[in-house]
Amino acid sequence: MGFFDFFTEEIAIDLGTANTLIIHQDKVVVDSPSIVARDILTNKIIAAGKEAAMMQGKTHENIKTIRPLKDGVIADFDASEKMISMFIKDIPALKKKLFTPALRMVICIPSGITEVEMRAVRESAERVNGKEVYLIHEPMAAAIGIGVDIMQPKGNMIVDIGGGTTEIAVIALGGIVCDKSVKIAGDVFTNDIIYYMRTQHNLYVGERTAEKIKIQIGSATEDLEIPPEEMNVQGRDLLTGKPKQVQISYREMAKALDKSILRIEDAVMETLSQTPPELAADIYNTGIYLAGGGSMLRGLDKRLSQKTDLPVYIAEDPLRAVVRGTGITLKNIPRYRSVLIK
Repeated sequence: MGFFDFFTEEIAIDLGTANTLIIHQDKVVVDSPSIVARDILTNKIIAAGKEAAMMQGKTHENIKTIRPLKDGVIADFDASEKMISMFIKDIPALKKKLFTPALRMVICIPSGITEVEMRAVRESAERVNGKEVYLIHEPMAAAIGIGVDIMQPKGNMIVDIGGGTTEIAVIALGGIVCDKSVKIAGDVFTNDIIYYMRTQHNLYVGERTAEKIKIQIGSATEDLEIPPEEMNVQGRDLLTGKPKQVQISYREMAKALDKSILRIEDAVMETLSQTPPELAADIYNTGIYLAGGGSMLRGLDKRLSQKTDLPVYIAEDPLRAVVRGTGITLKNIPRYRSVLIK
């Protein structure tokens, strides 16, 4: 414990395409949509997180809403850096400080990320006063967050369906044995719904509305035990240009999302086919763990279970499994050193 440790704060960040979560002192202190609003005239970021999300799809020409992360990686360097720094300033314990403390951070990244994309994440972190920056792969963080002992010589399969990517990994002995990252996740589901509403109902809906449909009645299969009620959706009629309302059911959503879910199933099957036989035997006993917001899609666990003939378990708080795991590694950096990328 050096003198400077007194001035160092530790934070764990799950920098997601859809949501950014930050843990500080074992508590989730920030849970906000990864979106910023920029004033075109002054080029300043005027809002980030929930405030910017409320503006989405409702702005005039001088304000633009940007999602700085695309497919799990930084697409807009400047906006992402400002967003991270605004979120860090929002941490209650750091607001009281006179000066910005040095930060020790653990940030999670997709497993299919390139060196260049990794450097972008690291540089963003260093610019917001990150003195020690560690990176950890998302499926690894999800496994730790779910409560799997990753150091054991035993195979575990994690499927983390986020906003931009679905990460599938087989983990044993604190390392990823085989993994696959596909760019089909929550965002693609949302776009599928927009497309479906347009082609089947001649109704043009925005991203926020499609997101709401996905959460309220989104489904992976057409035979649910407890079906959600039908939902009224408002948007613009593409034929007359007038605002109109239609009623849709979860069965329609299952049709809309079918193709994308098939591709996730294929990726899971492909990963299983690359798994070494000893680990495959372990997975037969332990099953598959689902994490990430996408795993909350109704009936998805059942559908994957039918496809793979394996038991499928959803993490207890799937949205926060990754950030929880990142927080646990932050507290035990020496123990998880082999997992972290310095």
